Amino acid sequence: MQTLPKPPSKSQDEPVDNLVDNPAFDTTIHRRKTRPVKVGNITIGGGAPVVVQSMINEDTMDIDGSVAAIRRLHEIGCEIVRVTVPSISHARALGDIRAKLEDTYQPVPLVADVHHNGMKIALEVVKHVDKVRINPGLYVFGKPDPDRTEFTKDEFDAIGAKIRKTLEPLVTSLRDQGKAMRIGVNHGSLSERMLFTYGDTPLGMVESALEFLRICEDMDFRNLVISMKASRVPVMLSAYRMLVHRMDQLGMDYPLHLGVTEAGDGDYGRIKSTAGIGTLLAEGMGDTIRVSLTEAPEKEIPVCYSILQALGLRKTMVEYVACPSCGRTLFNLEEVLHQVRDATSHLTGLDIAVMGCIVNGPGEMADADYGYVGRNPGYIALYRGREEIKRVPEEDGVKELINLIKADGRWVDPE
Repeated sequence: MQTLPKPPSKSQDEPVDNLVDNPAFDTTIHRRKTRPVKVGNITIGGGAPVVVQSMINEDTMDIDGSVAAIRRLHEIGCEIVRVTVPSISHARALGDIRAKLEDTYQPVPLVADVHHNGMKIALEVVKHVDKVRINPGLYVFGKPDPDRTEFTKDEFDAIGAKIRKTLEPLVTSLRDQGKAMRIGVNHGSLSERMLFTYGDTPLGMVESALEFLRICEDMDFRNLVISMKASRVPVMLSAYRMLVHRMDQLGMDYPLHLGVTEAGDGDYGRIKSTAGIGTLLAEGMGDTIRVSLTEAPEKEIPVCYSILQALGLRKTMVEYVACPSCGRTLFNLEEVLHQVRDATSHLTGLDIAVMGCIVNGPGEMADADYGYVGRNPGYIALYRGREEIKRVPEEDGVKELINLIKADGRWVDPE
């Protein structure tokens, strides 16, 4: 016969008060303290709400197409928009894009993506944007040597000196104009010298970022945002955690741009992005996010806001609480949830619960502002918080829910 372990004696139990006060059981996300970095009229870090951004797909030489794409993103809640600038001509085109945005729409915070020996491009583009993103692995790009077996310290330092010389004019320009830089490290594009020195590891990513950070700090430039992106979530998580650990040791408080690069498309791309971004946000890391989907950029914005809403970091839509349905459910839960969502999804900041029966409904929806609960066959109970307000025929349920919200002065008509 198996001997079952004895339950712990009362003296061994941890007091309930200790459990409540234990930080491990705190339900609040305590965000890492970071310095504020201005990007146009948006602030990243410094306790500001987590910023949502994306990137257009249009060729930057297509002025009208780029303006339209930037506007589409901004109108649905994208707060910062990135464009690519592979040449001087593309950099100059950004001046026309910015001017047309201001003439036909409004100023939008813009970021230029600069790659491959981009000093001249970056110096031109900084005139027209609010932030420049550079990739340390590509900014001073050298063709890898297939016969190389090591990097000597002298070789490593010589390239470091070249990076500094190339970066200094851009840093000076950004600093003097009060603009920002993102040091955007990508796992898939680490430089050859970092790969030889630190391996294909998160440590190599961190050291790559720190090298550029030190150059900027030496020049008294600190309008910096850092990203450590990878297409594999575990690598991405490790890189960001390691970077924060090193920055804490060095007294650095730069805000973080979170993302899983090349996440793909469909459900898996969204799940993969949420696994990486959401995990770090829940740990208090992250000041701006981008979900990178192989889809139209407009598809990224709802995913960003859903992640932030689920974690309680932004309240930009209605939060729907709904049970999964069971044999006790007194109406077609999926259909009714769609009806409630269609009627109320334009509202902001409400929690609405749709529950199939009275057994768990009032308890499970206790935190909701309003509840729609199956009470008896053919009848719905409507709640304000924990209080049942009235019972109505099922066919009038959605209409009466709207009337209840209106009576409380919390209804706005959809545009």
